[in-house]
Amino acid sequence: MRPYPPIAEHGLIGDLQTCALVSSEGVLDWFCSPRFDSPSIFASLLDHGRGGYFGITADAPAEDASTALGEKGPACGAGVVTRQLYLADTAILITRFLTPDGVGEVVDFMPVPEEHTATDRHHVVRYIRVVRGTVRFTLECRPRFDYGRAPHELFLDGSTARFDGPGVTADLQAVGAVPLEADGQDVRASVTLGAGEHAAVLLTVRDTASEPPPPLNTGEPVRQFMDVRRFWHGWIGRCTYRGRWQQMVNRSAITLKLLTYAPTGGPIAAATMGLPEQEGGERNWDYRYTWVRDASLSVRAMRDLGFTEEADGFRRWLQQRLQAGGAPNGEPLQIMYRIDGDPHLTEEVLGHLEGWRGSAPVRAGNGAAGQLQLDIYGEAVHGLAQSGRTSDVVGYDAWMRSAALLDWLCDNWDRPDEGIWETRGGRKDFTYSRLMCWVAFDRGIRQAVANARPADLPRWTGVRDTIMEQVMTRGWSTERQAFVQHYGGDVLDASLLLMPLVGFIAPKDPRWLSTLDAMDAELVSDSLVYRYDPAASPDGLLGSEGTFSLCSFLYVYALARAGRIEQARYAFDKMLTYANHVGLFAEEIGPTGEQLGNFPQAFTHLALITAALALDTELDRGGAGASERGHGTAP
Repeated sequence: MRPYPPIAEHGLIGDLQTCALVSSEGVLDWFCSPRFDSPSIFASLLDHGRGGYFGITADAPAEDASTALGEKGPACGAGVVTRQLYLADTAILITRFLTPDGVGEVVDFMPVPEEHTATDRHHVVRYIRVVRGTVRFTLECRPRFDYGRAPHELFLDGSTARFDGPGVTADLQAVGAVPLEADGQDVRASVTLGAGEHAAVLLTVRDTASEPPPPLNTGEPVRQFMDVRRFWHGWIGRCTYRGRWQQMVNRSAITLKLLTYAPTGGPIAAATMGLPEQEGGERNWDYRYTWVRDASLSVRAMRDLGFTEEADGFRRWLQQRLQAGGAPNGEPLQIMYRIDGDPHLTEEVLGHLEGWRGSAPVRAGNGAAGQLQLDIYGEAVHGLAQSGRTSDVVGYDAWMRSAALLDWLCDNWDRPDEGIWETRGGRKDFTYSRLMCWVAFDRGIRQAVANARPADLPRWTGVRDTIMEQVMTRGWSTERQAFVQHYGGDVLDASLLLMPLVGFIAPKDPRWLSTLDAMDAELVSDSLVYRYDPAASPDGLLGSEGTFSLCSFLYVYALARAGRIEQARYAFDKMLTYANHVGLFAEEIGPTGEQLGNFPQAFTHLALITAALALDTELDRGGAGASERGHGTAP
């Protein structure tokens, strides 16, 4: 097992309440339970020595030091090449091992509970099989509870092992010729299989006080496999997208589903915490929470793909936050919450973890939760407005909460804040924050008029128009001939790529085309887009970062809507080459094309869907000339 494989060298499995990462070598090196935001059980991704892992890897014959197939693969040892793929249109991950003596596979998945109610019991199934020749596998299960801080005790009984941690138990059950052996308080095994032979192990993580799992019969892993495959085929079968990039759009949709906590409908920003935006740097955050911004913008994309249940689930989650009343910071909403709506996300440094390739500090929790980011009110109202079923959105009580929010925003929109990127360099008058406050009033007015709901329309309309005039004067730099990051400055910011998407400005307005040209010259590198220049606008943090994949896909959207169809399509196709081997994206792309930051990032996959839909629309309209129809209308 290599220490610290590249971030992108992983696939994602999950059961809609938690998830796990499996490296291309067959090592499960990230897993938290019972929820996405619970302490880790396996976290060697953040500390190879202390984090814990669950590996099933293939061994080459001891006498063979050559490299199989003439390649040097990222695999388990000399002579072994690995390949990893998803079973089409599912979250079932297959890691293949090509050895000099045979070809074997490990099939990883997590059974999805029939009822989407929160449970303390989660299962990881690892099905081992050989399709050609003979392959010798090595299994190592080394859990490390509570981010590697808590000891555990092993109880081994034949083909069953129990790891007791503090309040959490992991049960390992084997089927087939898998002779489990104690290795200190951990377990290892070696198993050799021939063509057509198979074995399986089932890891169950549960509350220590709950009942242990029943004995595992030989047919259970296959039955679970069939059930999981049926679930994912049934789910993706609801997708209405039939465009040019169906495989990538489907994979992005499945990823967004995997990153959504089914019991509440709250999506998380990413599966991981602590993965760096710069190797060795300090920009290492915990993304396992629900951001109002990210999740609200996902509502339209999921609805456009036909996934109304997921869109409605988040809108209910958001209405519950409004119903619960003010956040601890005194605002009506907090920028992020735990997946169950808990607003307390105290940030702590896990100093005992060295971080991915030495990228410290590793942080759990997120101190940015207390920041003031006024843009979230625009995204929230925008998300609540996205529905084909009027009664779901504008039931009287729900509407009155939205109206009260807009009444409050009338008095509070014109304040400096920390901005969308959660910088820690002090509050400013960010243009993007004002833009999204405009969106809040625009969508609120539309909803009130369309559905005849009580509202202070004269006041809302006056504030909406004041915001637009302010952005057009103070957010516009005559010298740069572009909209800028904050008032009184001249720094460009890629968040403003959302201006045409939310209908604030027409995609071919001269001011917008000039802004797009300025971004192209300063923020774009080979179609990849930086968020902003930290040197020109200090953000209170050390180090640099890569290009932001979300922004790269928003750039594609803006180009497409501006009628620059060929440039948009070329940028989109190039961006897809940065996906990993199974179609997943982390937060950023580094200087040499490596993926950086937390992985996979939901916002990036959301933006991929948005860009694909826009490109398909413009290409179907017949290119640049036809694309002028409909400009200036809100989505």
